[in-house]
Amino acid sequence: MNTLIYWFAHGLIVLIQALPLDGVARLGRFLGGLVYWLDARHRRVARRNLAMCFPEKSRHEIRALTRENFKRIGESFLCPIKLAVMPADGLWERLELAGAEKLIAHEKSGPPRCLILAIGHFGSFELFARLNRGMPSHKLATTYRAIRNPGIDRLLLGLRQSTDCLYFERRGEGAALRAALRGNNILLGLLADQHSGEHGLRLPFLGHDCNTSKAPAVFALRFEAPLHHGICYRTRLGHWRIEMGDEIPTRQNGEPRSLADIMLDVNRAFEVAVRRDPANWFWVHNRWKQSKIKTAVHSSRADDEDESPASIEPRHAD
Repeated sequence: MNTLIYWFAHGLIVLIQALPLDGVARLGRFLGGLVYWLDARHRRVARRNLAMCFPEKSRHEIRALTRENFKRIGESFLCPIKLAVMPADGLWERLELAGAEKLIAHEKSGPPRCLILAIGHFGSFELFARLNRGMPSHKLATTYRAIRNPGIDRLLLGLRQSTDCLYFERRGEGAALRAALRGNNILLGLLADQHSGEHGLRLPFLGHDCNTSKAPAVFALRFEAPLHHGICYRTRLGHWRIEMGDEIPTRQNGEPRSLADIMLDVNRAFEVAVRRDPANWFWVHNRWKQSKIKTAVHSSRADDEDESPASIEPRHAD
């Protein structure tokens, strides 16, 4: 069965990559709209989340936002498959990069060192792995979580490795990731907007307390690395703009800030991006569900025993 699934998925990938990018984007939007009608559970989750965070919007506005959100997710899911085989020149005709100078400025302030970038499920966030032309001084790196089907996992990893980005599996390659960061000149992008289970922090986001990953703060403190955030906005069909944010302070008066204070700043930056374009975020993920959190929210330790990517990286959930 796994072999059949593998070859079916492989055939779909070949077919998608044969289409023009705009055609792939339209197909993704169509499929996302279809899933909106078929997937009642995630439709309810998205509507509930949107209504909770935007109480000023009418039921009609919430429904319209939810439909558009599903279409955007479909577009964001399919486009990276095509982008994986597009030449760099073609990609950069579709992609704008703003604020890269904020990260490059660290090169002038001292010896080379790694940088941490808190990213979220905004737009086609996989495009962060293609920023090597815009950030030539740093090697791009990120983490991923392997899926259970080994064939599909190989396909996805093959697509990702077509970029010039280093990928580290969250549960099994923590030591390799830490070794790479000690080598400096690494720009590590970490997804910071998912439910992180018992290892997360309970912090406000869009007016309500939610489970928040502490990964960007932990890595920034542990490796004394500058921390920024990045947002991918969809500007129109098959076009995107990535904006790098200002540095988020990790120390105050020479002392480390608490993990909670650092991640609260990340949440606030993400809030601005969500309110700027509500349909651009991943509303089908329930960040606000309750969970047991054993970590003290005011801890400032960057060397907790559970600091490895296997335990602090976000976990996929509904």
